[in-house]
Amino acid sequence: MARILDGKAIQQQILDELKPRIARLAAARRPPGLVAVLVGDNPASQLYVSSKVRTCRELGMHSEELRLPESATTEELLQHIERFNQREDIDGILVQMPLPKHIDSRRVLLAIRPDKDVDGFHPFNVGQLVANAPAPRACTPAGVMELLRRSGIEVAGAEAVVVGR
Repeated sequence: MARILDGKAIQQQILDELKPRIARLAAARRPPGLVAVLVGDNPASQLYVSSKVRTCRELGMHSEELRLPESATTEELLQHIERFNQREDIDGILVQMPLPKHIDSRRVLLAIRPDKDVDGFHPFNVGQLVANAPAPRACTPAGVMELLRRSGIEVAGAEAVVVGR
């Protein structure tokens, strides 16, 4: 039997839970910091990145957005990532995928420090995931699993199909 899940309500629950936790972190040392990097002008990616930055700010986090033109090179992007890796006020780096075809995505993902890899795409973090060790999880599957958990849907032993890209 099909069941429609209220993702918006669950999203609000999660945001309500996060806000005081972020406030405590900010009071103890500083707010967590996220930088979102977008290369090119894909409208869907622009909307996604802007939404993440706005939500982080609403939660009291430090949030930045770096937009680079479609013509940016791999080397230019790597220079920005290295600066973000070194910054103490940036805890997480999110590079919006897909990158333009002329940019070496593998080099970009390898350049992000594993402890700042928000998406969990760095090979170290993928290895941790395979070893069932603590590591960042890719946002979309983690979000789906949280939605199912909070909706009381048991997935152990279930057969599942993922549709889309």
